[in-house]
Amino acid sequence: MSIVSSVRKILVPINREGYPFLAIAAVATLIALIWLPGWVFWPFLIITVWVAYFFRDPARVTPVRAGLVVAPADGIVSQIAHALPPPELGLAGHALLRVSIFMNVFDCHVNRSPVTGTITRIAYKPGKFLSADLDKASDDNERNGFIIETGASRYGVVQIAGLVARRIVCWTSQGESVVVGQRLGMIRFGSRVDVYLPEGVRPLVGIGQKTVAGETILADAQSVIPQLTHRVG
Repeated sequence: MSIVSSVRKILVPINREGYPFLAIAAVATLIALIWLPGWVFWPFLIITVWVAYFFRDPARVTPVRAGLVVAPADGIVSQIAHALPPPELGLAGHALLRVSIFMNVFDCHVNRSPVTGTITRIAYKPGKFLSADLDKASDDNERNGFIIETGASRYGVVQIAGLVARRIVCWTSQGESVVVGQRLGMIRFGSRVDVYLPEGVRPLVGIGQKTVAGETILADAQSVIPQLTHRVG
């Protein structure tokens, strides 16, 4: 790998949502450098670098074969189970297979569309800020949900705020057409994304697997591979 390629891999673009936070951190670092004791500068510099890292928005290479469902978030698959979708979405009155991806504060937090289709519903619900890796976070926490219709199938995508997160950002609107891998929004500082799959669609990931938004194949609507719900040693 060339030096240029290495630098490009490290210096990825920063999403616009991070500009205010980065500006505040940078000003605080400058103040610490000029007016405070020398050692105080270093913690502020580390915070500034971390803010830039958190709001990174790298390009992704998305597989586009018909039927593929890609991960909407960077993180770890924390749960694969049947669960009732959020009632405000009106997605289904019965349990659907749900794949949950937990994002820690070091993951890229830009969320992407898992499929190509039309957003037929967006529903925001205020709530609590429990740790996003808890099962009840899907029911109790602040969340923003999408229904994406593709052909005769409907997929539910739910952004869930976490213990530290206090704002869910949505960059799309109801009625908008999206392509697989397109940016949908982000959640600030630790969170989770749930994907509700149509009946008959089985995931191709396992619990504990690392996912990359827009790249990792989450499921295949044309596949009949059995559901995986356990960690493979």
